[in-house]
Amino acid sequence: MHPILGRAGRLALYLVAWLTLCVLLAGIFTRFGLAWTEALALLAPLCLVYAFVCLSAWYVSRALPLTPGSVPRVLASSVLTAAFASGLWLGLAHGWIAVLGLTDAFAPAADRYARQLPFLFAIGVLLFLLALAVHYVLLAFDAARQAERRQLELEILTRDAELRALRAQIDPHFLYNSLNSISALTASDAPGARRMCLLLGEFLRTSLDVRARLRIPLAEELALAERYLNIEQVRFGSRLRVERSVDPDASACLVPPLLLQPLVENAVTHGIARLLEGGLIRLDITQRNGHLTIVIENPCEAGATAARPGGMGLDNVRNRLDAMFGRDARMDAHVEAGHFRVELLLPADAAQDSTKDAR
Repeated sequence: MHPILGRAGRLALYLVAWLTLCVLLAGIFTRFGLAWTEALALLAPLCLVYAFVCLSAWYVSRALPLTPGSVPRVLASSVLTAAFASGLWLGLAHGWIAVLGLTDAFAPAADRYARQLPFLFAIGVLLFLLALAVHYVLLAFDAARQAERRQLELEILTRDAELRALRAQIDPHFLYNSLNSISALTASDAPGARRMCLLLGEFLRTSLDVRARLRIPLAEELALAERYLNIEQVRFGSRLRVERSVDPDASACLVPPLLLQPLVENAVTHGIARLLEGGLIRLDITQRNGHLTIVIENPCEAGATAARPGGMGLDNVRNRLDAMFGRDARMDAHVEAGHFRVELLLPADAAQDSTKDAR
């Protein structure tokens, strides 16, 4: 169906435009000896009918797409189609003039009407060619929109693929570190190793529930980080201490799943584990001015730098934030006063959770 016929509002505007054109043509016909009433009586029904005839230009333009190699064929077909449509209009005009000649009011104008037929045919050809040109322009705009939409869909698919790859990268890295910890405990603390296996199974089971979603509430992400820290506390005992400060308003904000886990894992692996006395991991989360700020601090070895070795989790988080939020999010990592500090800034979106499948 023609797009104009699919919506009553568009059809009404289209017919109003043709009635306006009818008045303009009537003004021209008055220069050739017709009165306004005689010109309108002839043109009003003819223009309304021809308005629907010109809608067929949409089908013609779709059947003969305009490409660089098809210009001569399109031009020839357009002229022939316009002549045919105008010929139909001229035949209708003959019949309508005959009907008007049967009335007392317009019978005297029959001869003057007949003299306008050649001009009417020329007008019909020009109007149909104009309709074709408009439809070709509309089809070009529609093709441009379709191309833009396909490009956006491709960018979204590329971004999602990147996010899935980055998310998948977390699992083997985390398992590698956890299994190393379990292996270290097996000889010295067998009950602790068994408990760590149980906690690891619980963590993996919980993470399966969230990885299929694009974003999850911060409260769920904090619970996942808590489970990971419970696993590590089996290994480090009192050497690992955690201090949390979480803005209650931030709990409903949506974040990528497994965003905090690589960061707290880095804090443990590259901070606490390398210090004989252990240390305190601070987690500070605030929401302000439409942004969510997440800060994680941990003690580090003397001489440590932000580009510490083995920090794959930092690159993973930075890349995921860039892929999901672009310039609306950032991550800073630096060392100050013997502490390693990671700060995340991302939009504080508390909309309904997305359940988009990430598999």
